[in-house]
Amino acid sequence: MTAGTPKAQVDTSKPHPARVYDWLLGGKDNYEVDRQVGERLPAESKDGARQNRAFMHRAAAWLAGKGVHQFLDIGTGIPTEPNLHQIVQRSLPTARVVYADNDPIVLRHAEALLVSTPEGSTAYIEADVRKPQDILRYARATLDFDRPIALSLIALMHFVPDDQGPYDIVSSLVDVLPSGSYLVLSHAASDLVPELSDKVVAEYAKGGIRLGFRTHSGVGRFFDGLDMVEPGLVTAPAWFKDTDAPTDEMSGIYAGVARIP
Repeated sequence: MTAGTPKAQVDTSKPHPARVYDWLLGGKDNYEVDRQVGERLPAESKDGARQNRAFMHRAAAWLAGKGVHQFLDIGTGIPTEPNLHQIVQRSLPTARVVYADNDPIVLRHAEALLVSTPEGSTAYIEADVRKPQDILRYARATLDFDRPIALSLIALMHFVPDDQGPYDIVSSLVDVLPSGSYLVLSHAASDLVPELSDKVVAEYAKGGIRLGFRTHSGVGRFFDGLDMVEPGLVTAPAWFKDTDAPTDEMSGIYAGVARIP
């Protein structure tokens, strides 16, 4: 199932975060305007993209191991295998996954996101996180909101500056999830390597993309009222559960998982 609005055309005159992220991961689904942004970013930006992806893999695998059968992944980006549904359906073939993104180029790849196990289900929504009610309305066609759901916001909310209500957006999503659900979130930091984060913000701004990098406490606000899972809100390479041991690799990314009580 593919749902959501609008059905916009790909705008190749402006960079888009999903396509810049694709370039950082070594993908080919990007345009010159996206590559221009990526090439001006600090070399460490590629490390951050890789760290984000690895964190998502570890967190999704851990949640599936805990028996979480439903996932809502917003800000999906251009598919890079293994995708979230491939991770969770390895151990839970019946898992249901809904993806959402607002870049029309991701819609072109939706078929790759919809290849589920026969027992499970996947769906794609073309929608913007700034309109959470649209996402929730379409997600209900696939997900049972009476059972736990893992909400995945990987490297997304730093593209929502403070004047666009990021905390209200996340709260409106979390508030409808039942007890036993989880929030999985990674976010660029403004206070880990300030000189690099300042440069990243400036280079994205040249492409017309506003960023809202945040401090540890600022990212922690997204988890207010939730029960943080150990090891808490840490750098992306340092987050692990029953998987890889933490590393001392430098990172400008915070990551955490919390349970909804």
